[in-house]
Amino acid sequence: MKEDLVKLRKIIFEKSYQEGEFVLSSGKTSHYYFDLKHTTLNAQGIYLISKLFYDMMPENIKAVGGITMGADPLASGLSLYSFFQGRPLMAFYVRKEPKKYGTSKWIEGMGNLSERDPVIILEDVVTSGSSSLKAVRAAEEAGLTVKGVFAVVDREEGGEEFLKNQGIVYKYLLTRTQMTHGV
Repeated sequence: MKEDLVKLRKIIFEKSYQEGEFVLSSGKTSHYYFDLKHTTLNAQGIYLISKLFYDMMPENIKAVGGITMGADPLASGLSLYSFFQGRPLMAFYVRKEPKKYGTSKWIEGMGNLSERDPVIILEDVVTSGSSSLKAVRAAEEAGLTVKGVFAVVDREEGGEEFLKNQGIVYKYLLTRTQMTHGV
């Protein structure tokens, strides 16, 4: 696992880490930014993330998903990886707002799930934890049982404490400190 984390860190640092002036989704400004789509849409990057997440996955989990678009490659990659491991996990996507036509649903992929199925919410980067909570609440409203949130990178800016204060199990692969100072 440690070797895979080192490889993943290298890919993220080379492809997804930027320095400069950035506005985050929370509205805060930052001198650095993780654009993880460059890693999650990279074949080796999504393979390593999927493998590492799968190794952390509790046995009873039926599906993985999160807020579109950051969690889409994570959920799809992990679902495919899990199939080849012999313990398939279904994927679902949580819309940023309900569909404005047709079924007006928040979540895509519910046709593969049953009410109260245990699921994990996936995140590429967690800063405050507010988008994670939005995904958790949408999944719960859809009748799913959320067992935790897994992130690729935790920015160490309060998200972990926020989610734990909400009673949500939270795990991550790498922290900002590990990204900038090594695993």
